[in-house]
This record gives sequence, structure tokens and C-alpha cells, in this order.
Amino acid sequence: MKNTPINRAVVDQAIAAFGIADFGKATIREVKAIAAQAETASGVEFIKMEMGVPGLPPSAVGVAAEIEALQNGIASLYPDINGLPQLKIEASRFVKAFIDVDLRPEGCVPVTGSMQGTFASFLTCCQCDAKKDTILFIDPGFPVQKQQLVVMGQRYETFDVYNHRGSKLHAKLESYLQSGRIAAIIYSNPNNPSWVCLKEEELRTIGALATQYDVVVLEDLAYFAMDFRQELGKPFAPPYQPSVAHYTDHYVLLISGSKAFSYAGQRIGVSCISDKLYHRAYAGLTGRYGGGTFGTVFIHRVLYALSSGTSHSAQYAMAAMLKAANEGTYPFLEEVKEYGRRAHRLKEIFLRHGFHLVYDRDLDDPVADGFYFTIGYPGMSSSELARELMYYGVSAISLETTGSSQQGLRACTSFIGAHQYDQLDERMTLFAEHHPVG
Repeated sequence: MKNTPINRAVVDQAIAAFGIADFGKATIREVKAIAAQAETASGVEFIKMEMGVPGLPPSAVGVAAEIEALQNGIASLYPDINGLPQLKIEASRFVKAFIDVDLRPEGCVPVTGSMQGTFASFLTCCQCDAKKDTILFIDPGFPVQKQQLVVMGQRYETFDVYNHRGSKLHAKLESYLQSGRIAAIIYSNPNNPSWVCLKEEELRTIGALATQYDVVVLEDLAYFAMDFRQELGKPFAPPYQPSVAHYTDHYVLLISGSKAFSYAGQRIGVSCISDKLYHRAYAGLTGRYGGGTFGTVFIHRVLYALSSGTSHSAQYAMAAMLKAANEGTYPFLEEVKEYGRRAHRLKEIFLRHGFHLVYDRDLDDPVADGFYFTIGYPGMSSSELARELMYYGVSAISLETTGSSQQGLRACTSFIGAHQYDQLDERMTLFAEHHPVG
């Protein structure tokens, strides 16, 4: 057995301690914990690419606004369950400024991060119609969203969009909607983990079919406007962040403070419910709650039961960040472009040492450089590659956990330090020597 930067026994013992039979099925948190354990035991620094956590300083605009709110005594007051009025107004303006969609402030609801937004959306959508009890994922996607459905005992279906891009999407998507059981469709754009970005024709297809089959679309915009191939950061001017909101009336846009504003620690986001969906009454909701519309049930029943509101001071931070972005005084995308620069350098190293990009194209275009990218290695399954790279001090998650049917890993750029590019180059040189291709 050839020597590796991390002793194999150290990694194997750490994996065994977690009782994981197939490392390809390990969760993000398990991979992180095992890497930390192996790093401590070996004394060798890991190149950590498993966690999608911001690696940049938080927005100074948000920090200043939150400190001021706290100093003014806001922590002693429960927040209004509907949300801070100025946050709702600025969220509505943000949707207009960067997506070019009109949406009333009443439907812009603060949540404790987009994860709570999806949880509340799943619950509400699956209670609207007793016949519609299933969430459909256009995968690959964020693994924890499926875990949310497991927690609430809700059904879900999934398909990998890899072989169904462009005109092929219609038939594949309709094959699921024809069952009559789909309550909502969810996807991320840009996509976690592949970083592909759905095109206008694909969003038009999703919107048209959602309207035809009366399905709600949940558009996860956690990586808002972070397709760095275009300049999407100028408010009230094209090009805009592409969105299904242009093609259907029943949608929820999930906008997060975590990545675009590097404000993950305060757990703040906004769920933006379309005007028509907000005011629509459903028989299932009436039967369960005695009345209400989608929007009022989402806020006053579901969110109220989950958390009784969102951190008061964090709402002031989010309002300030959105306001500054809307006014053009805070070019938030300029800060996060660093992720694209990191991805470009990391991809070059992996590709030079025999790896390939799994999701490499956006139809006719190369996939963008961004927060994530996907890698594979000839002759290795997702599980084999994930485990083998651990011996070389590189941690990443298997695409299997994201709903992908492809073999490979998701790599995140956020925690990469300047000194680690040379480290990675050295380790992947050794990896390629130990695993010759052909």
C-alpha cells in the first residue's frame, strides 16, 4: 500500500467510529466531523471542501445595522410575525431591482434562513390539497431539503436534470406532474451542487407546466445572482437574475442572507410569496385551519408554530443590506466574486491531474465558476473517490447525497486558504501517481 498524506488507518478508524458502511452516503456534517477527527489525529491540515459555509467576512452594512438595533434595545421585543415593515419593503424592491418582478411587501416574509423557508413552504404546500402530497426535486440539490421532508414524514420524488436540459426538460417534468400528486417543484438556481444555471427556456417550461398542473414552484435563490458569467449586480437594469416568476403566478422565491451577503451566522432570509399565491384560499387549508389563504397560513400558522418569528436584530441587518443593494451603494456581488476566482484555480489543479468536471456544461456554455463545482475521476465511483481523497487530506461530499445519478463529488470553494492551492497541487500530483489512468 502506497504512503498517503494521511495514514489510511487514521481515516478508516474515524469512519468506523461513525458507523458508516458506505462513505458515499455520509452527510455533510459527518464528512466534516470525520475530516476534523483525522486532521487532529494526524496533525496534517485538511483541504476542506465539504461544507457550503461562507468563507468571506460578513457584510459590514448588515453588521452595523444589527449592532445599532441591539444598542437601541430591540432584543427585548418580540418581532412582528409578519416581519419588520422596512425589511418587507426592501425585499419587495430587491425582487424588482434584481429580478424585474413586481411583488407586494406583504408577501415578503423573514425566515430564520432559507432552510426554515423551505420547511414552512413544504408544510404549507402539502396541506393545500389532500390529493397532492409529494414534493418534486429537480436535482441535484441540497441534501438537507430532503431530510426536512423525511423529518415531517412527507413524500418526495426526484430526477437528475443532467440528461434533461433544454427541450428535453418538458417531457421529463410532465411525466411526474401527470400523476396528480405533486404539490410543489423545487430547484436551486444557480444550482447546488453542480453550479449549472437553468436557462430562460427551461424556466419557461417549468412555469408553464406548473400552471397547467396547478403546482407551486419553490425557487431556491440561495446563491442569488452568483452566475458570474453575467453582470447581474446592477439594480433596476438588465440583465436580471433569471426566475420562474416571469412564467407562472404561483411561486415562492427563497432569498438568503447567507451566501450573497455572507451573513449565514445570523440565520436570516426572506421567503417571497407571489401576490396570487399569497391570497389564494385552498380547501385543504380551510379544512385544517378553518380559513386563511396560502400567505396567511404560511405566516400565522406554520411560521408562528415553528419559531414565533425571526431574530429581530437580524431583520434590521437584512433590511439594511437589501436597501443598500437596491440603491446601488453596496455592490454585494463584487465581494462574492472571490468564489469564482477560487473555483477557477481549483478546477485547473484537478483537471491537470486527471480529474474531470461532472457537470461541465450549461447547454452550449461551459458551466460558470462559482461557490461549488463537481469533480470525478476515471474508474472511481462517488463513494470510492470520496473516501480515497480523504487519505490525501481532501474532504468533499458524494454527489449521491444530492440526488445526482452521476459519479463524483461536490467541492466547495469557500474555505480554501491562499496557501492551500500549492498543497492541493502536491497532493493531487501524488494522487495521480497512485491512480494512473489507462
